[in-house]
Amino acid sequence: MTGNKTGPLRIGILGAARIAPSALIKPAKGNGEVIVAAVAARDGARAQAFAAKHGIARVHDSYDALIADPDLDAVYNPLPNGLHGRWTRAALAGGKHVLCEKPFTANAAEAREVAELAAKSGLVVMEAFHYRYHPLALRIEQIIASGELGKLERVEAALCFPLPKFSDIRYNYSLAGGATMDAGCYAVHMVRTFGGETPEVVSAQAKLRDPRVDRAMTAELRFPSGGHTGRVRCSMWSSDLLQLSARVAGDRGELRVLNPVVPQIFHRLSVRSADGERVERFGRRTSYAYQLDAFAAAVLRGDPVMTTPEDAVENMTVIDGIYRAAGLPLREPT
Repeated sequence: MTGNKTGPLRIGILGAARIAPSALIKPAKGNGEVIVAAVAARDGARAQAFAAKHGIARVHDSYDALIADPDLDAVYNPLPNGLHGRWTRAALAGGKHVLCEKPFTANAAEAREVAELAAKSGLVVMEAFHYRYHPLALRIEQIIASGELGKLERVEAALCFPLPKFSDIRYNYSLAGGATMDAGCYAVHMVRTFGGETPEVVSAQAKLRDPRVDRAMTAELRFPSGGHTGRVRCSMWSSDLLQLSARVAGDRGELRVLNPVVPQIFHRLSVRSADGERVERFGRRTSYAYQLDAFAAAVLRGDPVMTTPEDAVENMTVIDGIYRAAGLPLREPT
């Protein structure tokens, strides 16, 4: 993918989603290379109100109309999980770069379809795992690569939060919902990133909202090349009301981090090794801001991104494996 555009990157939003202000609109106000130029929603009145509140100049009456807008360079896709693949494909067909919220698609097969289209298009397609672009994640990788922790033995990640509103779309199977999709996709991605490769799923146990939808999941993993093991825990409703953490242990030390995926917080990394114990802290700039920097740099200058469609295929492959191991059906596109 090569950057061949000059001037600001003009982005349109598919849907007046709750995540859009923090994930895109606010970071764009601090980024001179980006303009949030349009929004479309199924409810026209809601789109108009959203645009007025956030200073967005143009409102389209459909997703197709937004994608066809010749003044837009890129699309932000924060639609429900089951719609991610469909509208990312539509955006690519319309010649638009795409920043797509996670999980990338409903399952790995759909992710492969989108990845193939993205590769042929030459356009930038980036999955919005914002934590991946924060200096915290880069520092964790640096510590692991340095050998300070020794040979890796165990990588764990947990993302648990309470969502007791069971009518929420994140519990809706027809929209590719479930705890492993909404929360677990983060934990899976962190374990893959810090574990150094895509793991195999050894076992998985779900707590159910209904026969097809998990409200919590725990999965044991194995890394085939390194021989180390891993665990993913996620929940939208369980006894683990709130837990956001990651742990990487080697034969010479370990590191722990709380709230690794919360975008607006002072991050704290604890390291214990033969070199002693220490705490490293990071500033308040949000991971969403770093993510938008990376997306703009990829489109405007051809800089590489880390959360590529190919990376998304690997992540969705593990998620599919977890659902299979738990005896649950895979999610399907809407």
